[in-house]
Amino acid sequence: MSHTIPPVGESGLLPPHPTVAVLGPGGIGGLLAALLSRSGHRVICIAGKETARTLRHSGIHVRSRQFGDFTAAVEADTVLRESVDLCLVTVKQTTLDAALDRIPPHLLDDGLVLPLLNGIEHVEVLRARYGAPRVTPAVIRVESTRTAPGVIEHGSPFLEIDLAAGREPLTPLATLLTAAGADTRVIPDENAVLWAKLAFLAPFALLTTRYRLPIGDIRSERRRELAALVEETTAVSGACGGPTDATRILARYDAFPPGSKSSMLRDAEAGRPLELDAIGGALLRAAERHGIHVPLTTRLVTELDAD
Repeated sequence: MSHTIPPVGESGLLPPHPTVAVLGPGGIGGLLAALLSRSGHRVICIAGKETARTLRHSGIHVRSRQFGDFTAAVEADTVLRESVDLCLVTVKQTTLDAALDRIPPHLLDDGLVLPLLNGIEHVEVLRARYGAPRVTPAVIRVESTRTAPGVIEHGSPFLEIDLAAGREPLTPLATLLTAAGADTRVIPDENAVLWAKLAFLAPFALLTTRYRLPIGDIRSERRRELAALVEETTAVSGACGGPTDATRILARYDAFPPGSKSSMLRDAEAGRPLELDAIGGALLRAAERHGIHVPLTTRLVTELDAD
């Protein structure tokens, strides 16, 4: 049976006071859930039993140089049980398939799905499950970590989201997120949005994780390797319709605090599964589709996969 998408109103899918579900209230999802709640929105966090119990009892505690230290009350459950206007998908790629069982598609018939995951291939998974018009591809730039259930450390002096414009008017969504504290832009090209993130993230994640070093040590001790990897990723990005400016990416790394670590490195240090396939694997598959030789990427992914 085909999934029928209801018509969309001229003002977009978001009502003036939307109810927001957050699937995966970790470092990113927890921060956004707390900010949206503090802005006056009803927020329902969907998580495992222990985390949901903690959030219902204690809320989300945020420690942030940008937003200050605060606690926000949220609702929480192990599955979504009612229709919502917006669902943020902020789980790790490694747990995506299982996590989606917590969000029944019919409860999003009149809502938007906003995935904020690493990689690019999850977008089609979500479109197949919830219907293409419901899914708004997006990327987020932030350093934020869950140190315990309901405890979020926001370390970066920024929180930025790029939305890929599609069939739906996204100004209401961008306004909502910006008002909550996430500086949000709408960009007309989906490939430009997704590949701008991956072309930047892949060298950062692969090198910091392979050598177990923060970005400051990578850019000083492994500068040649860093530059070569950026050249490979921007070549693939360009072939896929994304940005190709390697110099700009290197300049962004140089501006990072020297102790900055990728989320993949933090996962490795904590013994958690790595998003290697979502980041490195996706890059290799795109390179193969376009016949682009990426020997350094291949070596790093192979070595990390063997660890």
